[in-house]
Amino acid sequence: MTNRVRFIAYHGKQILLIDLSNCSAVEVEKIIRAVPDLVTTQLRGSVLILSDFTGASFNQEALRTMKEAAVFDKPFVKKSAWVGAESLPNVFSQDMKSFSRREFPVFDTRDEALSWLSKD
Repeated sequence: MTNRVRFIAYHGKQILLIDLSNCSAVEVEKIIRAVPDLVTTQLRGSVLILSDFTGASFNQEALRTMKEAAVFDKPFVKKSAWVGAESLPNVFSQDMKSFSRREFPVFDTRDEALSWLSKD
């Protein structure tokens, strides 16, 4: 699991990569459940997160877990970005934003998302 949720360095910034690419719904849920344990060890308002959903599958439980984690992590997150979000149900993206009161900008590539996240 550590290779799916890990900190990476990009232009001098520490970014938490949540790599859900090509995961089943069960794997998505399992990976997302591990995220708060890592995020909450960081300073409040400091975490930069890149979530890659490319080719991932989702079910109701995975989506619910994602919403809960987004709310729980909110005090620790500075910025979040999504890649591969076309695999997410469109209504879920809007629901996620309103439920968590967070923004999740979507980018076409990891590099675009990383560039945006690394800018202050």
